[in-house]
Amino acid sequence: MTFIRLFLVMLLLIAGRSMAQAAPAEVPATVPSAAPAVAPAEVAVVVFNRTVTVFRAPYLGVPPERRAQRTEAILRELLDRAGQGEVTVQVEPQGHVLMVDGELALVLLAADADPLRAQTLEQASSAARDALGQVLAETREGRDTRRLLYGLGRSLLATLVVAAVAVPAWRVRRWATVRLSQRVARSAAGVRVAGTELLHAERLMGIVRLGVRALWWVLALVLAYEWLSYVLRQFPYTRPWGEGLTAYLFGVASRVGRGVLNALPDLVIAGVIFLIARGVIAMFRPFFSRVAATGNQQKGWLDADTAGPTRRLFSIAVWVFAAVMAYPYLPGAQSEAFKGMSLLIGLMVTLGGSSLFGQAASGLVLMYSRTLRVGEYVRINDHEGTVTEMGTFITRMRTGLGEELTLPNTLVLGSVSKNYSRAVQGRGYVVDTVVTIGYDTPWRQVEAMLIEAARRTPGVLTDPAPRVYQTALSDFYPEYRLVCQAIPSEPRPRAEVLNSLHANIQDVFNENGVQIMSPHYLGDPAEPKLVAPGDRYAAPARSGDSERSPG
Repeated sequence: MTFIRLFLVMLLLIAGRSMAQAAPAEVPATVPSAAPAVAPAEVAVVVFNRTVTVFRAPYLGVPPERRAQRTEAILRELLDRAGQGEVTVQVEPQGHVLMVDGELALVLLAADADPLRAQTLEQASSAARDALGQVLAETREGRDTRRLLYGLGRSLLATLVVAAVAVPAWRVRRWATVRLSQRVARSAAGVRVAGTELLHAERLMGIVRLGVRALWWVLALVLAYEWLSYVLRQFPYTRPWGEGLTAYLFGVASRVGRGVLNALPDLVIAGVIFLIARGVIAMFRPFFSRVAATGNQQKGWLDADTAGPTRRLFSIAVWVFAAVMAYPYLPGAQSEAFKGMSLLIGLMVTLGGSSLFGQAASGLVLMYSRTLRVGEYVRINDHEGTVTEMGTFITRMRTGLGEELTLPNTLVLGSVSKNYSRAVQGRGYVVDTVVTIGYDTPWRQVEAMLIEAARRTPGVLTDPAPRVYQTALSDFYPEYRLVCQAIPSEPRPRAEVLNSLHANIQDVFNENGVQIMSPHYLGDPAEPKLVAPGDRYAAPARSGDSERSPG
């Protein structure tokens, strides 16, 4: 009987092949007869949601797709008969024939073996026999009402277990959210800088709530995934789906685990590189600290003013070098996504960082050229004040009116700056003012009054002593410039010292009957505007002053 069935199947296949060969005769003559043959596609034989085997080659002119359809129909017919389910393999010249209870089930050819896995026909037949046996067993299980009820009971029990875990977890989530939010709020309230809360409690509580909610949903999704996989595995028809879910989850976990394990050696190397960089920075930190503690006594290129910026530049250079060395060992460094991100960052720095790097370069030039120092009184363009901060990108100064100015370093470097503190002895700054008095007032008297006014001004030093210079002999009056050094006991703006100095100058001139005025020539006076010999040493001038020059 078996051979008769095989013979009939072969006759049907031969008839089908004849019909397939006759069909191209109806094709119009315009179609080239030498068209390249297209390799048939692989078609799986699926019965009861199980893949029994895969057809990869035509048999007697029947393509794999047609073979799979006819084989599935034969297998369903055999499964409906509910026999003993004995699967055997019979070797024939055409290939291997799989029999179910002595009846033809399917035919496997040598070309049906998987060439990518170097599979032989014997291995393909053995795999198909095992799969067919599993399909037969699950078919019998699906017809067993008792086993179906047993699977339904286990599914209900699993559902109750999941519900018993999910409900308390939901309550724990709410409790954990409240407790963590309260703790974070108390911790955030205690973190203050200059009396102001550094961390915003409401935002931190929102982040905590979001984190707890995300963690709960992850756990809930994993639990639901496992519940669905378990329930599907309890029934024969849906068991392949459940096994597929489990295999997928374990496959993802396996890939992640293998990726982590494969990346560990490279991560260790990258970590060692960063540890070495940190050690090098820590090794040089005491050196920079000693230089900064020496004050301005260092005469070389590195002193207390440049020690801090040099330490930061050195640290940045070491970290950048370490990052470049560790880059090839970072996970995903060779991926296209990582390369694209690096290209994007480089493009952003190139397009938007020109002015930024210009500011930084100007800041470095100001620091290492020692054009300015913190605490010095300077004038930059129309701005005058004390330098309070010299950063990489900006310079801050405070004026005598209490204003704080922020100047870009490119502006400071490109402008003419006047430093009132650099030429003084020790700390402090230079204070100068100009008065113009007519030629009829003795220059010795003017000089003595200006020095007396400087002596009365709080914060003006007596050593070095104030000096008066006649900077110009104009058409109508000489110009007197008082130059002195000021260093108040407490830091005071230069404007306050100038205010006191100007007030004292007016007081001293009024006490000695000298008008502060700048006369202009309108006509010849009745008497020459000369200093009488008896008035050349008018108070507070002394006769000894005549022995030295006005400078």
